[in-house]
Amino acid sequence: MIDEILELGFEAVELSHGLQLTLLPGIKKAVEDKRARIEGVHNFFPAPIESLGDSPDMYQFTSYKEPERKRALELTFQTMEHAAELGASYVVLHMGSVPFFKANECTRELERMARNGLIGTREYALRKGEIVRRRMELGPRYCERARDTLAALADKAAEWNLKLGIEGRSHLEQVPDEPEMLQLMQEFADHPHIGYWHDFGHIQRKHNLLLLNHEEFLQSMQPYLIGSHVNDVRWPSRDHRAPFKGGDVDFAALLRYFKPEMPLSWELSSSMTVDDIRTARQKWDACLPW
Repeated sequence: MIDEILELGFEAVELSHGLQLTLLPGIKKAVEDKRARIEGVHNFFPAPIESLGDSPDMYQFTSYKEPERKRALELTFQTMEHAAELGASYVVLHMGSVPFFKANECTRELERMARNGLIGTREYALRKGEIVRRRMELGPRYCERARDTLAALADKAAEWNLKLGIEGRSHLEQVPDEPEMLQLMQEFADHPHIGYWHDFGHIQRKHNLLLLNHEEFLQSMQPYLIGSHVNDVRWPSRDHRAPFKGGDVDFAALLRYFKPEMPLSWELSSSMTVDDIRTARQKWDACLPW
């Protein structure tokens, strides 16, 4: 797996939340043999042994159930320990969600309306307004739980010399939303091990639903930015596409908010072929502003 990634011209690897425990010895061996450099890790890594698949949101820091929050914290400490052992510099975190209506159903409703050509109509504007207002009403209590967890994780991050990247999410139901993210980053601005992790695909999906302006939001988060997941979006919401393959993300405009030393980790669907990735890499190298 790692050899294939390196053969495509990438310099390092981010280990994702879907990897099973059985793969860890082989990954460690590749690092020990200096065949691979692990730049970062995405929580939870490896996947919890009780999970049946890729479940990064199986346990949430925002849950009203204390045992679930404790399990999420325990698994995150394990992830951070593995990251430090593998020489990684960062860990990407999902913070949780606000459970109103059905899970993620409100955002999916807006996506269905977009696919049906209702973007820009009064019907869409009214429904979007209802959902956003409800999210604003319910959000604070869940964001407070996420904030408490982040405070608990910050000291461990410093101990292991890791940066924690709080990932921008794709659904209104997820925590933090954009105002909450800005507030969290301002509160932890003096902590050198906490920062914002930008996901081009996630934020573009919200841009496509008229929930934000992608470039304006990224510009507001630039002081806290530590890295990103690179993927494109086929309108309105099919993300994890290879860049420049018919997607909507304006990488040429957005990459200028990054610094050359920041990790830009490609997070792609398994439907992307080797040829897709190689073609995208050629265009990507020409697009970089440094």
